[in-house]
Amino acid sequence: MANENTTRAVESLAAEIGENIYIDVAKWHLYLSDANLDTLLAEKIYPLLENDEVTEESIGEILRQISVPLGGGRKEVPLIELLPVQCQKNLLDLSEEFLNK
Repeated sequence: MANENTTRAVESLAAEIGENIYIDVAKWHLYLSDANLDTLLAEKIYPLLENDEVTEESIGEILRQISVPLGGGRKEVPLIELLPVQCQKNLLDLSEEFLNK
């Protein structure tokens, strides 16, 4: 049952991330749900929430670890380099709010 609850929580977090956080490419906003990165990011952030370890540094480290393939995989860029600073702050706020639900 706990695993089912965890799955639901990750899906809920992924939905929040996917609707609110985006990659900025040439002033185009590609929301993480459209880029299929919302669930991956939620799966990485959720353990931080469980252990009450959500900080700017921990979120930044996760964003550095996720590589986003560009040009059909010809190049990979860390997710942190594609998110505007405001989206990084929003991701931290969203995570903290999710923790307090």
